Amino acid sequence: MIKIKNLYKKFGKIKVLNGLNLEIEKGEILVILGRSGEGKSVLLRHIIGLEKPDDGYVKIDKVNISDLKEKEFYEIVKNMGMLFQGAALFDSLNVEENIGFYLNHNKDTKTKRKLKKDEIKKRVKEALKMVDLENTEEKMPSDLSGGMKKRAGIARLISYRPKILLYDEPTTGLDPITANQINELIIKTQNELKGTSVVVTHDINSALYISDRLALLENGKISHIDTSKKFLDIDNPIISFLKRSLTHHPCIRGKKDVR
Repeated sequence: MIKIKNLYKKFGKIKVLNGLNLEIEKGEILVILGRSGEGKSVLLRHIIGLEKPDDGYVKIDKVNISDLKEKEFYEIVKNMGMLFQGAALFDSLNVEENIGFYLNHNKDTKTKRKLKKDEIKKRVKEALKMVDLENTEEKMPSDLSGGMKKRAGIARLISYRPKILLYDEPTTGLDPITANQINELIIKTQNELKGTSVVVTHDINSALYISDRLALLENGKISHIDTSKKFLDIDNPIISFLKRSLTHHPCIRGKKDVR
């Protein structure tokens, strides 16, 4: 579904992506690990089209999005959604307005028509229920905790039902219990939307819990990629460090299905 070939990106004299190659399979949750500053978030922004490569390309369903004009580009990326590190809620809008923002300004990706206000309200209500934020429609983002903001961000994805979901450090700054709730929501959202998810994280416990495959980004390239069960056996100093940092033996997602 997503193919990235010879991707290069630098900012000034700093090389961030250095000939990166990656193929993301339809229907999987791929988790990308790596040290800070390795370009994990930059890679996500290339996948969703917020950044243009210096060289190389990103293909979505065999379409090179790096070369598309604005209208053609929109047709591809409207089926994509991203949860940013800080959830990126609009401070001036309440929870209901934030969750329904996309649907209030765009046609529904499935029906190809503009939804009526009562349809959007119902969709928002269903999404909030799914992330355990019922009856928060009138709250402002400033009234929400960090975990609630993340859940609201996921609800926004659920409401307009994209097929490609990108998560940038979804559990950063959260306590272990809340982080685990977010992990379960990522899996639950994947099952609900039958989508393809790419998750960037530093948290090896979360990575093993949610992923089908794990990839290591270092020196601007994907140096290793394998299934969750095999990844920790790879001979690499960073992976060895991650293995030692495990706080518990995580549940591998292939053995569970969070509903």
